[in-house]
Amino acid sequence: MAIQCGIVGLPNVGKSTLFNALTRAGIGAENYPFCTIDPNVGVVPVPDPRLQTLAGIVKPQKIIPTSVEFVDIAGLVAGASKGEGLGNQFLGHIRETDAIAHVVRCFEDDDIIHVSGSVDPLRDIDTIATELALADLEGVTRALDKVSRQAKSGDKTAQARADLLKRVHDHLDAGYPVRSLPISEGERPWLRELFLITAKPLMYIANVDEAALSEGNAALEQVRQRAAEEHAVVVPVCAGIEAELSQLDDADRAEFLADLGLQEPGLDRVIRGAYDLLGLQTFFTAGPAEVRAWTVRKGASAPQAAGVIHTDFEKGFIRAEVVAYDDFVTYQGENGAKDAGRWRLEGKDYIVHEGDVMHFRFNV
Repeated sequence: MAIQCGIVGLPNVGKSTLFNALTRAGIGAENYPFCTIDPNVGVVPVPDPRLQTLAGIVKPQKIIPTSVEFVDIAGLVAGASKGEGLGNQFLGHIRETDAIAHVVRCFEDDDIIHVSGSVDPLRDIDTIATELALADLEGVTRALDKVSRQAKSGDKTAQARADLLKRVHDHLDAGYPVRSLPISEGERPWLRELFLITAKPLMYIANVDEAALSEGNAALEQVRQRAAEEHAVVVPVCAGIEAELSQLDDADRAEFLADLGLQEPGLDRVIRGAYDLLGLQTFFTAGPAEVRAWTVRKGASAPQAAGVIHTDFEKGFIRAEVVAYDDFVTYQGENGAKDAGRWRLEGKDYIVHEGDVMHFRFNV
């Protein structure tokens, strides 16, 4: 699955520095607004130590992790929805992503210009949220005008769509994101056609200084309080530290983290946060050719999981051979799991669980 997470925020909050650290892409991160002129895309592996454990048992030729695609989008400013800064050009890029990571500056540094002249995370959050809502409101208004004309003919489907769009319009007009509006499963396909930005899942990346990683600070607490109100996730990171870590080899990185008293890079939490934000889970295939992690939606059936590997697998699905990850490790592979009665055959109704090790039987 090609999962995209758009990184947004005001200019000079650390978006491009974080993106560089995520992808080691080396894109520009100069200290002036609109350094990022085009969206930069990087595919980042999802950190998962289980792959190495499985590989130790299976001894494959290759190990292939699952991944998330991050899109670094130029800094937005007040008025972006009306074309200010680089405006609508970048709002269009956001519409194409599956989720949004909003980077918020939570540190003081006189050497790094803030586009608004001072550090105020709640003001910055509101600025971005307002621009995204205004952009959505403009699109919803156009769609509502069109479908309302169709509804006047007595078209019941058009009337239902008009009712939904009126609710969405009023919700946005009141200052709320679409993601907080109750929407029925039957209505969701209609909304998906509009690619509304505020309907996308959101997490905040609080860019803090080194001290705040362990001690916190007032700005970080403000972001956490706002996120709690919105049922959103907050991942605190220090972009400067992450940039340094990205330049080190594995041994030096581990030593640097230990010196800082950190268990893992903050960006590992960002990557997993994006993965979890979208309601995804991992299953594995394990054999002599490769051990591989695959991404599938939580609640997916065995045929849907097979379809992630190849569409023909889903169409011709017969059965899935399944071993839970813990059982695969405990009994040292498929044969041991079979001997212990932990290997099983599952049919089309089987719901995939996190960490399942699977092999699919299918008709060509």
